[in-house]
Amino acid sequence: MEKPEFFVTPGYGERLRDLLHYSQALKIGNRVEISGQGGWDDDLQIPEALEDEIAQAFRNVERTLATAGADWRHVVHVNSYHVGGLPPEVNETMSRLYRRYMPDHAPIWTQTGVEALGLPTMRIEIRVTAILS
Repeated sequence: MEKPEFFVTPGYGERLRDLLHYSQALKIGNRVEISGQGGWDDDLQIPEALEDEIAQAFRNVERTLATAGADWRHVVHVNSYHVGGLPPEVNETMSRLYRRYMPDHAPIWTQTGVEALGLPTMRIEIRVTAILS
């Protein structure tokens, strides 16, 4: 069995590791798993507009994947967690960003409505699995 490697995203990942003692990404062989990424900035602030929060979460997924040598083109599975239900703005924004970040493939995707996420103001969290080719 291959030895797992853990990665911490510079900036917010370092802050969260120090605060909560967890890593942002794990790589075993050619598989990369990341922890859920919110739409926070490096100071853990969340944008006011939901669309901006979702876009920032996508950028944070990208940053975290990069720490483990992956990117969106390697993503095969997405779990997204949503506070406040799934208004049309959510699916419109998510699908637009999927097409932007993964124009050559459509991953499998599970959406889950939840009561709360890790920070009180979070409305979305995105967790992905990537397979390096």
